[in-house]
Amino acid sequence: PESPGCEPATPSAMMSRAVDAMLDHSSGFDVVMVCCSSALQASYWQGRLESARGSIMPENALVLCVEEDWPGGAGNALGTLYAFKKSCALARERTSFDLLAKLAQGDISVALYHTAGKGTRLAPLPGAENNNKPGVKLPATIPIDDRHVPMTILEAVIRQTSVYASSRKGRLSVFWGDQVFIPSAATEYSPQYHVDILCSLGPMLSEDMWTAKGMEKYGLIAVAEDGNAAQVEKVSHATANQLLRSMGKIDEVGVSMGSFSVSCVMLQTLLSEFAPELREKKGKLDADPHLWMPMTLDKAAYLRLMSQKGVIEELSAPHHDRMQAMLQKLWAGGPDARALRIFGPVDVGSDAYWWDYGQLRLYQRNCLLITQATEEAELARLFFGISSSRVKESAVLHTSIDSVSCVSSCYLGSKSGGDGGRVRNSVLSNVRCKYIDVDGVILVNVTAKKIVARSGCIIYNFYDESDDGVELDATQVLAGVMNDDGNQLVMKSMMQIDGGKAWKQDLVFNDHTFEDVYRMNRDADPRSLENKITAAHMSLWRNIGDKDAPITEDDLAAAQSRAWWMGFAAGAAAIGATVAVMALGGLVAARIRP
Repeated sequence: PESPGCEPATPSAMMSRAVDAMLDHSSGFDVVMVCCSSALQASYWQGRLESARGSIMPENALVLCVEEDWPGGAGNALGTLYAFKKSCALARERTSFDLLAKLAQGDISVALYHTAGKGTRLAPLPGAENNNKPGVKLPATIPIDDRHVPMTILEAVIRQTSVYASSRKGRLSVFWGDQVFIPSAATEYSPQYHVDILCSLGPMLSEDMWTAKGMEKYGLIAVAEDGNAAQVEKVSHATANQLLRSMGKIDEVGVSMGSFSVSCVMLQTLLSEFAPELREKKGKLDADPHLWMPMTLDKAAYLRLMSQKGVIEELSAPHHDRMQAMLQKLWAGGPDARALRIFGPVDVGSDAYWWDYGQLRLYQRNCLLITQATEEAELARLFFGISSSRVKESAVLHTSIDSVSCVSSCYLGSKSGGDGGRVRNSVLSNVRCKYIDVDGVILVNVTAKKIVARSGCIIYNFYDESDDGVELDATQVLAGVMNDDGNQLVMKSMMQIDGGKAWKQDLVFNDHTFEDVYRMNRDADPRSLENKITAAHMSLWRNIGDKDAPITEDDLAAAQSRAWWMGFAAGAAAIGATVAVMALGGLVAARIRP
């Protein structure tokens, strides 16, 4: 909110403020819940996120990770309620903490992150994390247990969404585990609705503009003149107007981001209404079609919309009646229940940046974003902790790095001398090699004697023991999948391949389909396999690294202290200077060139 008499902040200023708030780890949600696909994944995230406190969430945050052990899947509506109930039981078991009571008193803010799903369109990367889709790494690092390790997609989402915590005491917030967005609207607000949902609002559109913007492809939030709102999904302009006719004049409309928060009163009402399903673990309901739409649309509009989704009236009519009866019970609950309206928007701003990592092409686009010279890229570097020195926590020996590439926790080149190669327009995290020649690529957790890759390549969680090393042509994708026996299964793809469409296909360059790998990983223990992956990479690097002239702790300290100088050199290079920095007793030459 702006002070009286002040000019409204620009979208750029609002986004900068939002990122600054996200990096303030003293604030954030008091309780962080994660709904996982298996008990082993829940155990992994419990340990990982507790270790990440102080890096992506407050030091004293309570972490509760649970498995959605619901036959056939609960859907994200019943899944939210079920995960909350299980988290309450886990909190009592671990800390004697009455989570629901604290929420009802308005003492705490609670966030739940959904991580289920196979990640088909991100293949082969989730397979390389042994089906732990939210554990897919980004080319940035965070400190955990005195080490800098690659940040996961889920950790980026937790860091970003923490900006809403201060406005949501006494509410449960629900987020999806593969999207990061930077709001261009204020993130502090006073809740006015029992259910509020994040969306990018704008004026109601004409039919031509509706079509031009492709609004019929999205779930939409429509806000009437009186402030009441409703949700519709994937409809034409004419159909939207017909469905929303009972609301009067529509003032604003926006694409829903899906993430929502609910008041404790609404949460308790939902838990009571769906107690039979939760007790028996039966049914499958999603929030948009089974909660928000029947709550906000009249019956005729709801039946029409559900018929377009293939749901017969004999099913949708009684469900609409049930939801409307539930709302009557809520209104009868007293002053707290009547203090808020039912459903409304939280605007993220029409200029918000949205970084989706759920598809391979979007993962590539949004990872390489940090090499660019745009306002969006600047904010991304700030969010991921990448300073003007784009080389950090790394030893760079006789290796040329341009002024735009981002390198974190890497060991490039050899202390014993020789050309270490060059890095151009690329992002590298946790990479170890003696020679590298890359341009426009993403490398995450890669160990090899030699790495050569051209524009559009991704190499992920992969190690190569050969003397020839790794060499990829443009747009090739390479991922290593660690098996329980400690052996690496190599999976390949191309940026042009949609993993969702090719999920069951026998690709000529793979021995297994992406679906085969998913099935092989079904009972995988992410923690055990992550330890095996780390051990394999470290063992290989001990064999191929600087055996005759090993890097010492003093060498690494000197390499880290050199980061400021590398940033200075990158800036100087931008105006035509060529800078050579000598370090590590004269044995290291890091050349920074544009």
